[in-house]
Amino acid sequence: MPNLENLRKQAKQYLRWHREHYHPVAAEIRAALPRFHGLDDHQILKANFQLADALELVARQSGFVGWEALKTGVSTMTDIPAPPLPEPFLSSAAAQLFVTDIKTSCDFFTTRLGFSIDFVYGNPPFYGQVSRDRALLALRLVCEPVYLGDVRQREHLLSAAITVDSAAEIKQLFLNFQATGVVFHQPLRKEPWGARTFIVLDPDGNLILFAGPAG
Repeated sequence: MPNLENLRKQAKQYLRWHREHYHPVAAEIRAALPRFHGLDDHQILKANFQLADALELVARQSGFVGWEALKTGVSTMTDIPAPPLPEPFLSSAAAQLFVTDIKTSCDFFTTRLGFSIDFVYGNPPFYGQVSRDRALLALRLVCEPVYLGDVRQREHLLSAAITVDSAAEIKQLFLNFQATGVVFHQPLRKEPWGARTFIVLDPDGNLILFAGPAG
């Protein structure tokens, strides 16, 4: 039989995660609480979220409409068939880039590539995320070399791959980046398999591929 005190502790943990802007908790809040359904992670973590909300979250995850209903029905929970679990849906993926300065990296992605800063964490910052449309890039501070010499450039080791839907978009994106002074590891070209691609070099030597249809 579930223990109410343990469930309350679980709710308090959710509350702490929300206050600490721990991003994975946003997805659980959005899935369980209807009033958060239309919000993205950033909006959820900035929203007012109290202990009562956390208790409701735990209750709904247990199959009840609220905390009071859970307290009333907890003694019979073991007799109630567990609700079917939804099939997991992978809503996004983020490549992780190793960088030597979070601020410099954020400046590059926002001013040169048109991304927005989702969040920066730490004082001084050691982690962050930038995004543009559905493309997400996590930035992780490293203080020692991760790769030997110029192996990434010699072996064309990509750190991230980002796609667009049309030939016109990939060409326009290349021209936009060219106008902002971006350094290219590889200019726009047509690949043997039918795509058009180019590769951007960020300040830390990360290779970021952009690809789209050849037209």
